Amino acid sequence: MFRVASLVPSPPVLVPELGGAAGSAPDGPVAGLRAAVLRAATELGAAATRWIVVGVADPEDGTGVPVSAGVIGAEAVGTFRGYGADVRVGLSGSVFEGPADASLPLAALIGGWVRAQVAPDAVAECRLISADASADECLTFGRNLRAELDAESDATGVLVIGDGAATLTTASPRYLDERAEAAQEVLDTALSAGDRAALAALDTRLHTELEVAGRPAFQVLAGLFAVDPVDPQVETLYTAAPFGVGYHVGVWRPGVAR
Repeated sequence: MFRVASLVPSPPVLVPELGGAAGSAPDGPVAGLRAAVLRAATELGAAATRWIVVGVADPEDGTGVPVSAGVIGAEAVGTFRGYGADVRVGLSGSVFEGPADASLPLAALIGGWVRAQVAPDAVAECRLISADASADECLTFGRNLRAELDAESDATGVLVIGDGAATLTTASPRYLDERAEAAQEVLDTALSAGDRAALAALDTRLHTELEVAGRPAFQVLAGLFAVDPVDPQVETLYTAAPFGVGYHVGVWRPGVAR
């Protein structure tokens, strides 16, 4: 049975070994972001011991359909070596033995790291949706996942991993696009309000141009809650762009009809 969804971004600097001095500073921007991410994941871990990590694949890595090529099983072990340090993480367990997959997608790596920090006994698998999936494909992905989880007896949570616009400032990874600030504000408002219709209506082309890498994941989140008669109960824990990329952290729970 589906219980809760937590939404977190994917910057590798969340991992202390990867952040250098900025990542280890107790009162810096990374510390605040990391604390929010771990709090959101703690809510997930308190509600469910089985996790589904939803992330975005490169367009060539999938079709938007959760087939075998888009599923990373609970036995997977990866490493952040490609991001600067050989930090090993897994989607289950607390001791990661055997060879680590250096090509594991970032969503799976972040999901594994977060799980190990707050819920080492939880078992996760990662499902990827293509970066170029249409809004309808994303919503269908979310609806199908919800139906699958609601049909199970075990309590299950979903960790949605997605970043906002990477074009918010001149220091952003993709430089400044003057349209990005308004688009990010619309996105943050929809995520904070649990506005499923607004997320479903996100302009795919615009968000691609603004490098909103998490757009498919945000629309999967909307599909995940589409069956509910009322909007979800949302707790927003973080909304900022400390490195020129929009990051949003929150917890969504099915709303209760009155």
